[in-house]
Amino acid sequence: MTPDRDREHILTIAVEDWFQVGSFHRIVQEGRWYRFETRVENNVRRALDLLDEHGARATFFTLGWIADEMPELVREIAARGHEVASKGYYHRSIQAMTPAEFREDLARSRESLERASGQRVLGFRVADEWLRPQDLWALDVLRREGFAYDSSIFPMFGSWREEPHRRFVHRHGTADGEIWEVPLSSMPFAGVNLPVAGGNWYRQFPHGLMLSAFRRWNRTIESPFVMYFQVWELDSEQPRLGGASFLTRVRHYRNLGKLAWSLPEYLKAGRFVSAADWLGLERTSVAPQAAPAAPIAAEPAARPRAGTPVSVVVPCFNEELVLPYLQRTLAAVEKAYAGTWDLRYVFVDDCSTDGTWRSLQEIFGKRPECRLVRHERNQGVARAILTGISEAETEIVASIDCDCTYDPHQLGNLIPLIAGADVVTASPYHERGEVRNVPEWRLFLSRGLSGLYRRVLRAQLATYTSCFRVYRRSVMLDLPIREGGFLGVAEMLGLLDLRGHRIVECPAVLEVRMLGRSKMKVIKTIAGHLQLLARIAVARLRGGARPVRPVVASPVSEVREGPPSVR
Repeated sequence: MTPDRDREHILTIAVEDWFQVGSFHRIVQEGRWYRFETRVENNVRRALDLLDEHGARATFFTLGWIADEMPELVREIAARGHEVASKGYYHRSIQAMTPAEFREDLARSRESLERASGQRVLGFRVADEWLRPQDLWALDVLRREGFAYDSSIFPMFGSWREEPHRRFVHRHGTADGEIWEVPLSSMPFAGVNLPVAGGNWYRQFPHGLMLSAFRRWNRTIESPFVMYFQVWELDSEQPRLGGASFLTRVRHYRNLGKLAWSLPEYLKAGRFVSAADWLGLERTSVAPQAAPAAPIAAEPAARPRAGTPVSVVVPCFNEELVLPYLQRTLAAVEKAYAGTWDLRYVFVDDCSTDGTWRSLQEIFGKRPECRLVRHERNQGVARAILTGISEAETEIVASIDCDCTYDPHQLGNLIPLIAGADVVTASPYHERGEVRNVPEWRLFLSRGLSGLYRRVLRAQLATYTSCFRVYRRSVMLDLPIREGGFLGVAEMLGLLDLRGHRIVECPAVLEVRMLGRSKMKVIKTIAGHLQLLARIAVARLRGGARPVRPVVASPVSEVREGPPSVR
């Protein structure tokens, strides 16, 4: 069937959350998605309202994961007259999958989307990385699986130069028959194809230039203009993710919100419909299935307590943005270790100047296993940890980072080792530890300081500065530290070592901070460490202690991180 070629154009919209984008894959894995604030529902509804205002219809390429997590959102897209198509289940690139894995991902996403929307899913678009000539096998798989069209080719710059017909809507032949290809639009200039279809290009390039390219296409090219954007591009207030490179931050965050005022100009300049409508494909219904009923949350007082009691101290300073992320992470930790550890919490607000104290009260204040303490003046992370230890009611006390740079699930590795020690400290620099996405210059400094500490302390550890530890409360109550900040974290180990306490080192994974900014002042901290080293060296010479081999966490054969159900 030949589609009607009037001046209707095709609008496509990617339904994905701000933390699921390909730019962030290096630092946000699928197993971490549950920790982040979801903003996709509000962003989709903003897009729907914008389309309603201008009488436009669109294809919403949606992740299957979102259909399973928010089926009512996908149902609303369909109910408001738009097409729901597949963007895969997770946000994965074709290049990262085998044909068998791709077929499995297709089936899973299609089932989820059809169950949520009540629409037969006809189209597909890759979630990350546009198709290359060597990836055309994916169209064979799509046709074999019954998809009517694909929209995963974006001929820009030098790509697809040998096949100029790929710039326009066309049929692609496979062994099982033809499938429509709906490529994103580009315009030739000086021998290359410039991307003018939308998304990041609309945010980075001048609005007048891009709008004039669309108007020229509308006047001179018979094939429809195929536009796209991501719903998170309408959200200028989304959180800023730490650990991303400068170019990634520019690509993702620059001119966020620009589409909110620039898109109406395109919607006024042309008529936009969904891909299925332009191709003349019949959108049939499938019997919608009810979403599983959400479990009813128990009242805080009903939480059962079982297992070994362990207090978890969480020092907080200006962590208002991080606390919801922490809340979701701790909920997964509690689920993973239910019946093994009876986890109680002591949150110590170190005189924050933002809304941390208010957020702590709102999020954790009504939970009976949570105790909230506030310093009247800022005393530093080490003092906050000691305050939390003194407020704890259990002999076993863990301290974790509020920003979860050490996944709290790793407590499952540390806590058992306290049976043979006074302190267990996490060690990303251990030969079985790991560091992810932390800048190399910081690793160089940290490892250098660890080398100096090994020269003056008995315990020959790979890491001395980790806040992620498990203590015996009784050995910490009278510890006379002089340093309150990050230096005090190393000073704790130094004093315990001089007293002859047993220190166990456990391999761990350290990741870059996801949200907010580190509070550490690098130059000041280095100078402070050198002074602390000098003090410890003098104290050891006066005490005449002899070096001993450290207790290393040899029972741990593999570093555990993340809940057991994470892929």
